[in-house]
Amino acid sequence: MSEKKDVYGKAKGEMRLSEKILAEIPGFRGYKEKELRRESDRLVRDSIYQRLSKARSDLKEVFQTLSDQKLQEVLVSMDRLIMRIDRVVEKVNHASYGYAGFFNVVKIDEEKLDKMLAFDDGLVVNVNALIEEVKVFKKEVMDGKFEGVVEQIKKIGESLNSLEEVFDSRKEAILEG
Repeated sequence: MSEKKDVYGKAKGEMRLSEKILAEIPGFRGYKEKELRRESDRLVRDSIYQRLSKARSDLKEVFQTLSDQKLQEVLVSMDRLIMRIDRVVEKVNHASYGYAGFFNVVKIDEEKLDKMLAFDDGLVVNVNALIEEVKVFKKEVMDGKFEGVVEQIKKIGESLNSLEEVFDSRKEAILEG
């Protein structure tokens, strides 16, 4: 079962008795369902943010090791990669959590909240791939294996591009239709 479904199901299952009773009141149930979806979206996004932040820290350690080894030819590429992951991490951190205020022009309905969760699920897949590549890269560099550094930087950069494309397409897909 996907991470987004687990978070939403767990949040729904852990409603207090008073919330369960209030959920039976007409109108309140829909409100509570939306809040659970928003909270699930927030939890998934916070998890993604934390994991990407760790990958960023790992890349900074790799950069420091490469610098210590005086591998000048890859430092510019590594610096650019770190700047790009910084940008993506901050996009995830500052993205909307599916909350639309009472008087906002654009209301986020349940279907759109479900789309947000679906996109977050896609993000999790991309984040997992990126994190695995960063772990492998860090291990090789820390073990003194510098031969494939240029290729690994490119590969991680491509994974980061893919992640960012999925993330950037999220808002348009949610707001269409």
